[in-house]
Amino acid sequence: MNPDLDKLHPYPFEKLAKLTAGIQPPADLKRIAFTIGEPQHPAPELVLTALRHALDQVSKYPATQGDLALREAIAGWCERRFHLQKQPLDPKSQVLPVNGTREALFAIVQTLIDASRPAKVVMPNPFYQIYEGATLLAGGQPHYLNCTAENGFQPDFTQVPEAIWKDTQMVFICSPGNPTGALLSFEQQKTLLELADQHDFVICADECYSEIYFDEDQPPHGLLQVCAETGRTDYKRCLVFHSLSKRSNLPGLRSGFVAGDAELLKNFLRYRTYHGCAMPPHHQTASIVAWNDEEHVKANRELYRAKFDAVLEILEPVMDIQRPDAGFYLWPKTPVDDETFTQRLLEKENLAVLAGRYLSREVDGINPAENRIRIALVAELEECIAGAKRLRRFIEAGF
Repeated sequence: MNPDLDKLHPYPFEKLAKLTAGIQPPADLKRIAFTIGEPQHPAPELVLTALRHALDQVSKYPATQGDLALREAIAGWCERRFHLQKQPLDPKSQVLPVNGTREALFAIVQTLIDASRPAKVVMPNPFYQIYEGATLLAGGQPHYLNCTAENGFQPDFTQVPEAIWKDTQMVFICSPGNPTGALLSFEQQKTLLELADQHDFVICADECYSEIYFDEDQPPHGLLQVCAETGRTDYKRCLVFHSLSKRSNLPGLRSGFVAGDAELLKNFLRYRTYHGCAMPPHHQTASIVAWNDEEHVKANRELYRAKFDAVLEILEPVMDIQRPDAGFYLWPKTPVDDETFTQRLLEKENLAVLAGRYLSREVDGINPAENRIRIALVAELEECIAGAKRLRRFIEAGF
């Protein structure tokens, strides 16, 4: 057995299940779950139609690199979305379709980490647990950067000691962030690019929440966009990860991509060829349709805006809670510790949330996610409103 498996922490939802085991919520209240970030909006019909019409393709083996038509659709979307007209992605060498970002984020660490020498992987704290697990199983060592309200829920790269940078092989960023919804600024990403050049590490930008935002005139910028605007036309040391799960309400399609540095992707393709994880042909056909259409994405954002407006109107008078920069999570403070709050909320109101501490680690005596909960506004509007009213009632009753 691989001994590094023993280094893995239980997944947040395992901890939540243990925390709430044996709780008997009121039988007259239907369970409302604000826990898992799984989009509940209907899948776009044009994608489902394309999927049905492509089912005869299951008789073919897919290529690990994906069909060129899919890579061209992805490159075209990146060019339009992130203003890469001066230096478009080469679909033959700078784009690789993957089966969702989780698979790719895990596998890229196994591909790029050299465990024969010190291998620090810098990541935000709190974080998506795949970053940590992938690092440990690749023989690397996580280095966590606390993201607190005091620093705008942002990792402060200027506080990383020189000795850590010397051993750093990879940096994970997540913008918009999970769970905070915070956006890294253009200047922060520019600084990180300069550090990557100085210390020779790879930046892996998890941007899977980038298409859920509030102002149609102010979409979040991405790492490739920062590269292009600062003259880094080869996207060296940079990889971005995107998915159709949140953007297009297609979490079960398992379709995403990695784009950026051609040399890194060449080696990632070699790894994935042995890994045996090519995207099914009919999924590729449906994905082309999704990446080429923006109307369903705009409609999706409208649904999220309505939910945030309604829920925040209910909760702002009774909680320390703010609208995030982007994404579909709320990250409020709790009046008692987050585990107790989570237990009592389920017991009293049959409303499930995720205790914040399960998404982070204690660093320098601080767990930056303690006394916070993550609320995923993924259900339909009426259910989100009902859940918010239960949460307010719970707080006003003295929890």
